[in-house]
Amino acid sequence: MSDYSRIDAYVLRLIQESTPERTAWNLEKIREGKKVEWNYIDGCMLTALMELSSITGDERYAAFAKQVADHFVQPDGTILTLKPEMANLDDINEGRVLFPLYEKTGDEKYRLAADRLRAQLDAQPRTFEGSFWHKAIYPNQVWLDGIYMAQPFSALYEKYFGTGDYSDIVKQITTVHTRMRSAEKGLYFHGYDASKTAFWADRETGCSRNFWLRSLGWFAVAMADLLEILPEGESRSALVPIFTDLMASIDRYADEETGLYWQVPDQGGREGNYLETSGSAMMAYAMLKGARLGVLEKAYAMKGEKTFHGIMERYLTFTDDGLNLGGICLVAGLGPENNRRRDGSYEYYISEPVVENDAKGVAPFLLAYTEVKRLRA
Repeated sequence: MSDYSRIDAYVLRLIQESTPERTAWNLEKIREGKKVEWNYIDGCMLTALMELSSITGDERYAAFAKQVADHFVQPDGTILTLKPEMANLDDINEGRVLFPLYEKTGDEKYRLAADRLRAQLDAQPRTFEGSFWHKAIYPNQVWLDGIYMAQPFSALYEKYFGTGDYSDIVKQITTVHTRMRSAEKGLYFHGYDASKTAFWADRETGCSRNFWLRSLGWFAVAMADLLEILPEGESRSALVPIFTDLMASIDRYADEETGLYWQVPDQGGREGNYLETSGSAMMAYAMLKGARLGVLEKAYAMKGEKTFHGIMERYLTFTDDGLNLGGICLVAGLGPENNRRRDGSYEYYISEPVVENDAKGVAPFLLAYTEVKRLRA
């Protein structure tokens, strides 16, 4: 498809079908029959909508992002439905939208809301190595997902309202690199328990058993975004080799025909494994952005574009209503103790539902789309 106008129409359709309390792309809440709360799923989508507005000049995308933010953020900066006592890193991610909204409007409520999220991070429990716990219900656990959920927000806060000290961000990422990377495969395990006591954790390394594509994607996207946010200097330079190594490593596992990646990336072709949309879109975005920033070789832009078009050809379908994006793993995690099905096994990762039009796939696809548009501008 050389004309991307139908993608634009698809996004506008999703917006038209959404309200701040029921977004068409938050399938987890729709399936539960619950209203949307402040959450990372919508946060991903709002980030993508702001980027689309930025690259296209179409204010309809940003207007809906603002509508959602304004539904939750009160004049004093209180964020409706936010529960800081849960110490949930996922809840930090939606705060990324506050910075462009503050820059655009100057409304103090966005800064005050960012202050509240920063205060939550200041109180976040940490492992003995200084890494954030993923959530209060996951003591001593570091998940790759959490790097994306918290660290770009932290960097943006430092850039807009802080002192420009990015050292804690770098320390947490380098700890992940040290503890969670497989030297054999160059990939990172989904989770790490610093106490080595979780039922899914290896008793020697503390790591989970397998690699999960979307968690790797979250990590890759976080670093690509951080490399854009952080100024030139020691902190940014420390992230470059970690990012370039991961991109070189994951590239080895791309499906040759489509450019997509497998749900369990190092076991392509194994029975039950499948080419998954959300993680593939994240890798496409990271490669395209990394190349645009000059951190990756230009060849990676072509690799990212191949993956993007592979997603379009395999999982973007045309219907009477427009488009639908499929091949999206709905959710995957590790534990907690009372949910031992989520054990990090191969069988677990391939057992989770595969859905259409969920924001965890749509948002990365749209972010990759903005990078393709920049590439062709």
